[in-house]
Amino acid sequence: MRDATVTPNGDRIRWVEIPGAEPVRLYLHGLGSSSPVYYAAAAAHPLLTGHRALLLDLLGFGISDRPTDFSYTLEAHADAVATALRAAGVAGVEVIAHSMGGAVAVVLADRHPELVAGLVLVDSNLDPIAPARRPGSSGLASFTEEEFLAGGRDEVREWVGPFWWATMRLAGPEALHRSAVHSTAATAPTVRERLLGLGQPRTFLYPEADGEVRGADGLRRAGVVVAAVPDCGHNIMIDNPDGFAAATAAALARRG
Repeated sequence: MRDATVTPNGDRIRWVEIPGAEPVRLYLHGLGSSSPVYYAAAAAHPLLTGHRALLLDLLGFGISDRPTDFSYTLEAHADAVATALRAAGVAGVEVIAHSMGGAVAVVLADRHPELVAGLVLVDSNLDPIAPARRPGSSGLASFTEEEFLAGGRDEVREWVGPFWWATMRLAGPEALHRSAVHSTAATAPTVRERLLGLGQPRTFLYPEADGEVRGADGLRRAGVVVAAVPDCGHNIMIDNPDGFAAATAAALARRG
């Protein structure tokens, strides 16, 4: 395990690192998740091995610190990741990012383009989502922070089930709620608008069973490769590791 200080107060981001060749691959998890848990099998898949890989937990999640005075906006997350990458001595990384982590990755590429050589977004958040009392980021965002800390977190535990809760329970409550709020809220520009304007090679993976992702034609016109992965739900890398590895390897090969 490695770490880097990413805030003035000394808060640390941590990651599990796999040695290998350049270019470096950075794996970013979704809301309430953890990269070493969600990506371990993928990073070890024969189609994806051989490269130096950083399975990084965003500030507030997994094995990283959980400050209560951090904003947890997409921009703050992206800047913290940028600080960690610079501390690791890497640039021009290939970013593989799931769900909320994909939104962070897009903002990272927009704000720190020298650090990102390409993006593989895995069923990632691109647009604002209206809060609603249901499992997912919109459900967490439907609480005020006071409500969430006072008992909403326990309600969410009942919604999400034991698999997601296994890593969600590791997140700082403030980190979990604020990240959900900011990942579902409208930003200026939006994550989709930022993605459309990026110059790096970009691929968007989505579950085939969900049907084509919203705005797919616009993504393609902007040069984003849109690819379906069969036999999976939102957690593509866990539901279909072989399909995920094949689609990700194909995306990274296009960049090369």
